Amino acid sequence: MAKQDAQLEQLGKCPLFAGVPEKQLRQIRDMAKEIPFSAGQELTGEGEDAGRFYLILDGEVDVTVHGQHRRTLGPGDTVGEYSLLDGGPRSATVVAKTPVRTLSLASWNFRPLLAEQPTLAEAILVELCRRLRETEAALTA
Repeated sequence: MAKQDAQLEQLGKCPLFAGVPEKQLRQIRDMAKEIPFSAGQELTGEGEDAGRFYLILDGEVDVTVHGQHRRTLGPGDTVGEYSLLDGGPRSATVVAKTPVRTLSLASWNFRPLLAEQPTLAEAILVELCRRLRETEAALTA
């Protein structure tokens, strides 16, 4: 139970799920599964079709775009939010820098939940709009 509570807490801190009510957050947690990766193992490959989201619980990953290192992510960071929602190709390659433990959601499980739970879809839509506004502001600054 403590493990599930910790997962729920970490999901609640994830910006994508920031406005999601606890009941729906529990549903998301219940459909997620823990997936570990060894150091050097690829979580995502740039350009690959995908549909899986990862919340990093432990460890670090390196993110590269067009072969260029962009950043290192760690606990609490996420990978694959857009692919979770649209199933589109990956925009980056992500490789485990250390052993990594993730909480993962598959789009084929998650998308039907969005259709059944309009308040969940609305909360995620609001977060995506916030991100779009931030990006537009950065580009016009």
